[in-house]
Amino acid sequence: MNPRGCARWDMKDLSVSDASEMIQTAVDHGIDFFDHADIYGGGTSEEIFANALKETSIKREDILLQTKCGIRKGFFDFSKEHIINSVEGSLKRLQTDYVDILLLHRPDTLVEPEEVAEAFLELHNSGKVKSFGVSNQNPMQIELLQKFVEQKLIVNQLQFSIMHTGIIDMGINVNMKNPESVDHDGGILDYSRLNDMTIQAWSPYQYGFFEGVFLDNNKFPELNAKIDEIAEKKGVTNTAIATAWILRHPARMQVVVGTMSPTRLGQIAAASTITLTREEWYEIYRAAGNILP
Repeated sequence: MNPRGCARWDMKDLSVSDASEMIQTAVDHGIDFFDHADIYGGGTSEEIFANALKETSIKREDILLQTKCGIRKGFFDFSKEHIINSVEGSLKRLQTDYVDILLLHRPDTLVEPEEVAEAFLELHNSGKVKSFGVSNQNPMQIELLQKFVEQKLIVNQLQFSIMHTGIIDMGINVNMKNPESVDHDGGILDYSRLNDMTIQAWSPYQYGFFEGVFLDNNKFPELNAKIDEIAEKKGVTNTAIATAWILRHPARMQVVVGTMSPTRLGQIAAASTITLTREEWYEIYRAAGNILP
């Protein structure tokens, strides 16, 4: 089950009816998990989603809502006060009594884990948040939180795509001196698997840090040729192959998809109907410019 990302739902040309169509299309394709954050559109994305959901026949209890907090203008804030206030704001905008998962967005180096634990306990005991996780955090940051937080942290959102593979590169290049062998993330992939923590891959079709989409991009001819070849063989689109590439990893990641096109959402959902072979997975990895040791 892949989360439907709602970061762009504050677009000025997105009507409530358009948003309702996106929600219904997602659910029709088996996607009943919607990802939000308090900063998306300054809260507008959550408001649009809530109004759009009311235009469908979908019940609140039949979907999963996830939201994030901790990013403020010019700084990060994992204080108890901010976490609780942020959740209260999200609940009001989403017009719901609870969210299924709350994530801490981007690490706050001034974090006091005891405060986080107090906030989580209060939110959990009140029924306002069912489960908790983090976003963009490394194993030691998670361990520090988990030392104090009673609830198991079940999710970590990390940037991952065919063209952003840092969390797997270092594991392939162990005992090497090339740049790919450098551990930038503290072994977060293996840590997540050992601790049954779900990785949610954000920006699954982007290269760099919001530099652009790699699919159908003439900057990456070899990669796109390989993706298109496999897509034609399997009878799906290149978007489905890029999604299936992430899903093929045994870490059992979820893919946070943010398309605003119902048609493309259906193409993405088709990824669940295919499985790449080991050979195909590595062919795509190499076509992205990665050299195996």
